[in-house]
Amino acid sequence: MSTAGPPQGANAPLGGSDAHVERGGQVRAPRTRVQRRPVHGVLLLDKPLGLSSNQALQKVKWLLCAEKAGHTGTLDPLATGVLPLCFGAATKFSQQHLDAHKRYQAVLRLGEATATADAEGDVVATAPVPSFNQSDLDAVASRMTGQQMQLPPMYSALKKDGKALYEYARAGEDVEREPRSIHIFELKMAPSHDLDGYSAIVIDVLCSKGTYIRTLGEDIAKALGTVGHLRALRRTQTGDFTQQQCVTLTELEALTPLEREQCLQNVDVLLPHHTPVILDEDNAARFLSGMRRRTALPDTAEVSVYGPPPHALLGSAHIAGGELIPQRLLNPPEIDQIQRQRAHLDTAAA
Repeated sequence: MSTAGPPQGANAPLGGSDAHVERGGQVRAPRTRVQRRPVHGVLLLDKPLGLSSNQALQKVKWLLCAEKAGHTGTLDPLATGVLPLCFGAATKFSQQHLDAHKRYQAVLRLGEATATADAEGDVVATAPVPSFNQSDLDAVASRMTGQQMQLPPMYSALKKDGKALYEYARAGEDVEREPRSIHIFELKMAPSHDLDGYSAIVIDVLCSKGTYIRTLGEDIAKALGTVGHLRALRRTQTGDFTQQQCVTLTELEALTPLEREQCLQNVDVLLPHHTPVILDEDNAARFLSGMRRRTALPDTAEVSVYGPPPHALLGSAHIAGGELIPQRLLNPPEIDQIQRQRAHLDTAAA
């Protein structure tokens, strides 16, 4: 079983370049400069194999001619799957999604350990693979489910003394790291073989933010009495977003500009569990200026605040001591642009 997807998105240039990339990979001089514009919303991308999260973001940003964009959680180039991309006002709420639970599918090759714990690194150790069955895997899964401490791998973007751990690793240094608390909510495994015929395990895991699946794979191999590394990794869910909702770069490239814009979801999909509060015109204006508003509502940690009809999102807040307290606010130009964008898409869909 392979969880990797095919390379995608050959036509969209990396970064913000306006050059045209032909299918043969040749770059042709730019014809006209792309006019950037305000674009607001969330696009759920099925990130392809071989691109970093930022490279994938820049490709989609170019396709949408968008001014401002960001993503909500990094996937390694060798990983594929769900990558929510935020545009315009949605970038203000991207932090809300960084804390979301994630689900992954992975293929763990047994008998070989690599420097990076995945297929990108050189093999640094080998070991025989003991025989095991499904009951053995279930027992390992049971022991590894729950709250636990995990030591981050050296090949990671975590920083120590202002320097990423992978920079130390590439220099041959192994520095001290602090274990971090993670939670494995679900862990299912099945015996298999990878594409090269090696003994392997197919893993399906639902975990908290900050969990390194490469490290989990190494720990599973160790529990079985051998070594191992990931051959494939796919994120199938992040928060409430699933792979079935995603669009690929290849699909985006085949669409018209209007159809690409229709792939965007509203900004407030990043606030799915916030309690909605609707303000009248006077209170909405004061809330947008950063003023607290009196309310009879009970204390609530997460609130999404809307104005009067057509109920434009104003921002996020919390309620404490009878007051609605602003947190992240949209500005009037953003609200107007979102309303215009929505009206334009509604008209095109009619």
